[in-house]
Amino acid sequence: MGGSTDQVHANGRSPAAPNSGDTKNLPLDTLINLDHGDPRMYESFWRKMGDECTFVIKGYESLSYFSNPKNPACWFLEPKLEDSIKALHGAVGNAVTDGYSIVVGTGSSQLLHAVLYAVTSPDQPNQTSVVAAAPYYSSYVEILNLVRSGLYKWDGDAHEFDKDEPYIELVTSPNNPSGVIRGPVVSRDGGILVHDLAYYWPQYTPITSSLEFDIMLFTASKCTGHAGSRIGWALVKDIEVAKKMTKFMEVSTIGVSKESQLRVAKILQVVADRCKRFGSPEGDNFFEFSKNLLTKRWEILRETVKKTQMFTLPKYPLQHCNYTGDVTQAHPAFAWIKYKDGMDDCEMLFKEHKILTRGGKKFGTDPGFVRVSMVSREEEFNLLIDRLSMIQGLNNVDGYAAEIE
Repeated sequence: MGGSTDQVHANGRSPAAPNSGDTKNLPLDTLINLDHGDPRMYESFWRKMGDECTFVIKGYESLSYFSNPKNPACWFLEPKLEDSIKALHGAVGNAVTDGYSIVVGTGSSQLLHAVLYAVTSPDQPNQTSVVAAAPYYSSYVEILNLVRSGLYKWDGDAHEFDKDEPYIELVTSPNNPSGVIRGPVVSRDGGILVHDLAYYWPQYTPITSSLEFDIMLFTASKCTGHAGSRIGWALVKDIEVAKKMTKFMEVSTIGVSKESQLRVAKILQVVADRCKRFGSPEGDNFFEFSKNLLTKRWEILRETVKKTQMFTLPKYPLQHCNYTGDVTQAHPAFAWIKYKDGMDDCEMLFKEHKILTRGGKKFGTDPGFVRVSMVSREEEFNLLIDRLSMIQGLNNVDGYAAEIE
């Protein structure tokens, strides 16, 4: 890839994003919420793009429920969105679309509900167990327990699942929260795999292959940062499963907003059209911009953590990325930080320093871990670095040694 579009200040901070619309530093006592992965980091890129993604919907347009009645799998999928999804996956090389049906949803959360409905049956004698390997995405538990479906139930850590019965395993790769690439854990007859690939994009991890799993979930919020548009999509190999997913959304929401679909279609197409322009003077390759920014943030974070001598971070292997042609490592959207010496509640430690995070217990693992968003605004990231440096003072009492796992 070309040179970085982001520089590190002499004080170790990342500079404020140009034209971010938020140039003033936050007050030092501001409570920063890094619990959610709210992708405000991407604002500066999209501001720089100006009107490239602007489109107009006239009052008489998009009145019908139907987008494409001839689509055998998903009648409310806008053709422009379908085309842009295929174009983007083709340009990046992270997933195969030929031979797959595309089902659009209100984010990947709705699609997960639709998948679970589609792959289970009301005729089955018992609820199907749904598992994921810990540390697993914390919202899986909430999503499944909220519905209290008679078709399926949350059954915890896939490492501990030993029942001789049908099951569904959610495979999140790269993992949320740890950022590592994963495969299935249970791997036996009678199981159905659902691959949540929300973060399998070049800014977060090397693209090592074009994936061809039976069910693959993606979302615009993680791909381009447009979380507010609430658009996700599933690539589904079995058209009958795709049809059942569509039926779920037909009954629950009668489709997905056309305005959101058309906006995301425009954005994805702009990204796809420019995503091979490495090192261009215009800096209009979204993935190059984002990867450079996340790389710098991770460099700053690792140096800060090393100096504190109190925490550890995962180490990611160097891999060849088919998209960039570089040998690189992952720079995840979240930092999976562990207090080194048996801290019972790392989330509370961070909260005492006015940093809201999500503790390991919510991910089915050690409460000594916290998940910290790396995709916040520059001002919030800089405050995170300042406050981690302040925690270093505890080292004078506890005497911990520096270590990066």
